[in-house]
Amino acid sequence: MFSFNQHINPYSITRNATYANNGMVATSQPLASQAGLDILKQGGNAVDAAIATAACLTVVEPTSNGIGGDAFAIVYMNKKLYGINGSGPSPKSISIDALKRSGYDEIPKYGWIPVMIPGAPGTWAEVSKRFGKLPLIKVLQPAITYAVEGFPLSPTLAKYWKRAYNKFSRSLTDPAFKSWFETFAPKGRAPKVGEIWSSSDHADTLREIAETGAESFYRGKLAEKIATFSSKTGGYLTLEDLSDYKPEWVEPLSVSYRDYNVWELPPNGQGIIPLQAMNILKGFDFTERDTVNTYHKQIEAIKLAFADGFQYITDKYHMKIEPTELLSEAYGERRRQMIKEEASLPEAGESVSSGTVYLATADGEGNMVSFIQSNYMGFGSGLVVPETGIALQNRGHNFSFDPNHVNALKGGKRTLHTIIPGFLTKGDEAIGPFGVMGGFMMPQGHVQVLMNTIDFKLNPQAALDAPRWQWLRDKVVEVESRFPHHLAAGLEEKGHDVRIAMEANSFGRGQIIWRDPDTGVLCGGTESRTDGSIASW
Repeated sequence: MFSFNQHINPYSITRNATYANNGMVATSQPLASQAGLDILKQGGNAVDAAIATAACLTVVEPTSNGIGGDAFAIVYMNKKLYGINGSGPSPKSISIDALKRSGYDEIPKYGWIPVMIPGAPGTWAEVSKRFGKLPLIKVLQPAITYAVEGFPLSPTLAKYWKRAYNKFSRSLTDPAFKSWFETFAPKGRAPKVGEIWSSSDHADTLREIAETGAESFYRGKLAEKIATFSSKTGGYLTLEDLSDYKPEWVEPLSVSYRDYNVWELPPNGQGIIPLQAMNILKGFDFTERDTVNTYHKQIEAIKLAFADGFQYITDKYHMKIEPTELLSEAYGERRRQMIKEEASLPEAGESVSSGTVYLATADGEGNMVSFIQSNYMGFGSGLVVPETGIALQNRGHNFSFDPNHVNALKGGKRTLHTIIPGFLTKGDEAIGPFGVMGGFMMPQGHVQVLMNTIDFKLNPQAALDAPRWQWLRDKVVEVESRFPHHLAAGLEEKGHDVRIAMEANSFGRGQIIWRDPDTGVLCGGTESRTDGSIASW
């Protein structure tokens, strides 16, 4: 019998877990969750709901994602898992040498240099074509409507919108950034809580994507607008770069943990980091959640996994080892033996052979989707293609400027990518999608909510609400202000440099939907650290 609903939430912040049996959508913005549910009620499946929610989020939460961002998804359809990588490569003409000749000694955060080919529109179209039940124009209609009619800003959204505006108004002074301010600060400031914001350009672009199956974005009118803007303002992105792009279907990777299988996507995403950490941690017995020993081992395992991730992860066509080598039982045991009683400095091992939105959907037929998309660092590059509402991502900032590093910048190459969707199964049965947003917090959030679920039997809401920690670098660990202080002191005694953070949103924002294999009942949790919402029926 499904057991994750057996425990009362001891860490509750605002709400209890949500139950339903016909369908469920969980994400960080109430309007987007409702949009996905509306599509389910119109006869759509979990895939249609996921696309509707994702597109709607580009309108109602542009501080975290946009049409010009990337996307990844794990789709559970008809009792089988599928993965899709919707991240794009760098422009073919860019290189470290070219940037050095232009006076750069690192990859900047903003402007054209970190812009890579956006994969989100192509991902929506590809997943819809393969698994959707409804026409794409119907699925994207809620997003189009919000873009035309506008919507009132929620509190967390307004906070981050204002923060981005203040930062951009100081630093993004080049004329190339003018369209960002025209789009997202039309009154010369960030919109306020409850104030209506709309974008007819955004609506027109979404309609064009829907009517052409995203062809216009890569090989049509929208592609020409993107390429022309790039050419006029010093960008590297060309019409050829866009026309050559297509999202890639991939096989998800997994490790066993207790009686379950944890699934993530292969590189260039960082999904192998939480898998490796879970592979290490399964060799220990954890009887209590709130002990120094539990937290110490979790932190040490994630440090080891990150060390390997930073050493080896890049575009899969440029990796020097197979990801599965890092997930083997033998390698997990070798890394497990490195965890001692004192905090360590993370080092990569020898291989065996040598700013984001997350959403989860489920329908009444047992299909489920784990979907994540992002512009990175909030609004991304600060560039908006004029008269389109397309805010371009800046994922290229993750490339290394060291030509000898495995993740070195190179034309036509995907970089190490932070956004990762997760999925949990048990035997032949799907338990469901889960995810935690937040850059390099994501793998750490995955490990924490999974252990809260599997080892400590917390329901989805409790698993998300529990106080979190985040390893930052070396021996530095940041914990939430409500993290038990006696445990923080105990970690200090073990050599960890523990710091208490005052802002909860730095610890990621998660969503979970579990399905009871016996009854089909859905149990969901949403993020209390933001404007999280579950829509269900």
